[in-house]
Amino acid sequence: MSKEIKVALAGNPNSGKTTAFNAITGARQHVGNYPGITVDKKEGFTSVGENKIHLIDLPGTYSLTAYTMEEIVARNVVADQRPDVVIDVLNAGALERNLYLAIQLMEMGAPLVLALNMMDEANKQGMKIDLAKLSELLNVPVVETVARTGDGIPSLMEATVKCAAENQGKKWEPLSISYGPDLDPALDKLIALIEENNVLTDRYPARWTAIKYLESDDEIIQLGREMHPVSAELEEIVKDVSKHLESTLATYPEAVIADYRYGFITSIIRQGVVTRLDATADRVALSDKIDRVVTHRFLGPLIMFGIMYLIYQITFTFSETPVGWFENFFGWLGGIVDANMSEGLLKSLIVSGVIDGVGGVMGFVPLIMFMFLQIALLEDSGYMARVAYMLDRVFRFFGLHGCSVMPFIVSGGIAGGCAVPGVMAARTLRSPKEKLATLITAPFMACGAKLPVFLLFVGIFFKEHQAMVMFLITMVAWACALIVSKILRNTVIKGESTPFVMELPPYRFPTMRGLFIHTWERTWQYIKKAGTVILAISILIWAAMTFPNLPADQVAAFDAQKTVVQEQIDSANASGAPAAELEEKLAMIENDEAEATLKNSYAGSIGVALEPVMRPAGFDWRTNIALVGGFAAKEVIVSTLGTAYSLGDVDPEDAAPLAERIAQDPNWTPSTAIAFLLFVLLYAPCFVTVVAIKQEAGSWKWALFSVVFNTGLAYIVAVAVVQIGKLL
Repeated sequence: MSKEIKVALAGNPNSGKTTAFNAITGARQHVGNYPGITVDKKEGFTSVGENKIHLIDLPGTYSLTAYTMEEIVARNVVADQRPDVVIDVLNAGALERNLYLAIQLMEMGAPLVLALNMMDEANKQGMKIDLAKLSELLNVPVVETVARTGDGIPSLMEATVKCAAENQGKKWEPLSISYGPDLDPALDKLIALIEENNVLTDRYPARWTAIKYLESDDEIIQLGREMHPVSAELEEIVKDVSKHLESTLATYPEAVIADYRYGFITSIIRQGVVTRLDATADRVALSDKIDRVVTHRFLGPLIMFGIMYLIYQITFTFSETPVGWFENFFGWLGGIVDANMSEGLLKSLIVSGVIDGVGGVMGFVPLIMFMFLQIALLEDSGYMARVAYMLDRVFRFFGLHGCSVMPFIVSGGIAGGCAVPGVMAARTLRSPKEKLATLITAPFMACGAKLPVFLLFVGIFFKEHQAMVMFLITMVAWACALIVSKILRNTVIKGESTPFVMELPPYRFPTMRGLFIHTWERTWQYIKKAGTVILAISILIWAAMTFPNLPADQVAAFDAQKTVVQEQIDSANASGAPAAELEEKLAMIENDEAEATLKNSYAGSIGVALEPVMRPAGFDWRTNIALVGGFAAKEVIVSTLGTAYSLGDVDPEDAAPLAERIAQDPNWTPSTAIAFLLFVLLYAPCFVTVVAIKQEAGSWKWALFSVVFNTGLAYIVAVAVVQIGKLL
């Protein structure tokens, strides 16, 4: 008879846990060779024989003590959902460190299966691990795996099903480790009080809860205070033993517990579990040799900047042709609709609101795909962790953490990212203050939504140096983010910096399958946004720029002018005289009418109303309309500008008519263009990002702060650039 087996998948960051999750379930979960990349609990299903496996992918964590949200989520799932089996994925090459989490899971009493992953790399290091001996000493099943190739996964699942069957209906049996003569007596007192008063015994074993009290676990202590008055007595016992340890050994309970756990692990490993096959096994690993160069104090940053610049060169070089294909397709589609639909609001909606709006954004899919492919390559190879390592010293000076690098990069630190996943990546930061500073400044990065704007204006004013200017825009984004972070951390977000601890994973050759999955997932998110959020916004902006219509008397005046010119054109054609100048005059009247209609619309009224405020920054009413649309999504700025200039075809990268009108408009000077680029770079995050900031910060306060503060900063910078430009 088949049954569903609930399995929790645990493991240290960078142990290959999420790769194992994908190998088991076939899920297309993002896997990056970067510590802390998995944040949320994720679920998948598979079958082993007649048994259905419900697999829960826990966040990567080094322990089960409530230092981070990942640790809290991981242990709460194990405690509250009571999985039938917990699979702990270990990096076999770092067995001692990875067993620390396994020991804590055993102390909870969870039925455990150990998956010794990356065994191919351990073998290359000259290590031989006796799986049978390790299994015997720990009394848990141990299976050898290489998750990225799928080796050992079937055996792992068979061992999991067997473990579930053997433990069915049994009470969890926690592992008991001695913590020495100073802590063991206190531990016994705590256990007795916890069992006598049923303090959290419905969720955790009494010994495990007692250990958490000794470790000063904030969540457990708070839960104890809420449930039972005996918590005060428990805390007093911990206080007494802490004073004793401090006076006699100059240490504290948590450190002693960690020492004894590692002592227990060492005693296991030294019983013939791990042996070296050759005398050169302790040599400097290849990754260390590479790191001597790529993380060098002077060479490292130069290599990093070179890689970032190379990414732009590769992206612009190889994406040019496919971007042209997309542009031609949407241009062809717009032409087909224009030729086969009668004039009216429906045609205007489809051509201007849908095809021009969404098509302008979709035209950048190839560019975004090339950018994401290269970012995935850096992540999966292990280089991204080195970037965080190198930048930590710089980030600390500005009040940030080395792990803030990842949110910045994902947000567009290497142009083409997205602030939404970038904001979500800030979850791995332990300090709430550092997290807030990261959430507010990560949207400064040159995300993929801003790229169409940058490409349009860089193409007009800096055509000969596009890659270099784009690189400089990226550098400005980083500089602004760091400077603003320093200001915030010294004013509204004061707080101590947290130490930077990061495992530098070994360099690996990314698999083609992994690169494809990562690139496609991010590209698909971009496409979905274009087909949903951007489509809706484009339609709303179209409506705002279409209604209300011009007053009847103005429409009649324009019609009269067009009638006169059209009669002159017809007369000239009949007599064989040239009519080019007359046709140009007719086009100018039509453009004037379109401009007057737009200026009279709801959007035009907003743009005109903002002119007195935005004029010092060099922005007229047309630009204001585009920027207001950018509050919803930055992708619509170019298409909105095109419509605002009374143009039918708005092509983000090669929008020749729009580029020509901007170049000829006396309002647009190089300094105004730079001010506009900086304003777009820095002002309020898009609406979806604001919602993400609210979710991560826990309140609307900081989300709204990011809108007001970032826009105010962008305005000050833009005004300064324009005014300085006038002086020069």
